[in-house]
Amino acid sequence: MSKILKTGIIQQKNTPDAADNRSRIAEKAERLAAMGAKLIVNQELHDGLYFCQTESVDNFDQAVSLDSESTEFYSNLAKRLGVVIVTSLFERRAPGLYHNTAVVFDADGSEAGRYRKMHIPDDPAYYEKFYFTPGDLGFKPVQTSVGKLGVLVCWDQWYPEAARLMALAGADMLIYPTAIGWESSDTDEEKSRQLEAWVTVQRGHAVANGLPVVTVNRTGHEPDPSGATNGIQFWGNSFVAGPQGEFLFRAPSDTEVEAVVDVDLGRSEQVRRWWPFLRDRRIDAYGDITRRFVD
Repeated sequence: MSKILKTGIIQQKNTPDAADNRSRIAEKAERLAAMGAKLIVNQELHDGLYFCQTESVDNFDQAVSLDSESTEFYSNLAKRLGVVIVTSLFERRAPGLYHNTAVVFDADGSEAGRYRKMHIPDDPAYYEKFYFTPGDLGFKPVQTSVGKLGVLVCWDQWYPEAARLMALAGADMLIYPTAIGWESSDTDEEKSRQLEAWVTVQRGHAVANGLPVVTVNRTGHEPDPSGATNGIQFWGNSFVAGPQGEFLFRAPSDTEVEAVVDVDLGRSEQVRRWWPFLRDRRIDAYGDITRRFVD
């Protein structure tokens, strides 16, 4: 049976000014709500620049508590528009303890739930281990008025285990706020391989779990404050895939985008009947999956 969820996505270029970024998100959210969106998904760390290009203790000043001006802003926005909003914030949990946290606000403005990013990269221009403590909330979907949302964050999208655990916990869809892009020294061929690998692995999560996937990335160039690299050209390409990995929407790489996509949550049931991957899992034989390496 069809169950359409009008899903809004916001692909945005960010500035160093958090108030400006929030204001532009609100303007886009208002337009999406006017177009019928009931769920709006933002990109990773959408209130500012992607500060993880360098390691600086001063950047911790950007973190916010989960009862801050920022969370109040998005709570009020969700309530005013009557929509569910997925946000992505730099959480100050306690002095010296910080997380990369997705907070979901329900249509009445209440906090429906949160997810702390579990997989934390530490690569050139993505020095996230310096800033973020790995999440401790597990892979638990957030129950909202529009469904059970399997919210994960960016680097999590490369891990089929994370998607599977969200699916096994009853998620109706998988959602990935993201910040990822190219380093300018890479060849065009390498850039294409990276982008398509990123898209392909997430479409694979949709197929393997019989669930829609919503991925929202930022766009635009952000310089490296240290000058060690040429900065990151965020590659956009936010997309929505159905439960067979089919594209329902794909954004361009280099422009801001706001769009409403019809996602049929009811279709997963039929797809899973055709392709009963959950039925045929050999749960008796997967014990080694929790080992670092089988040797």
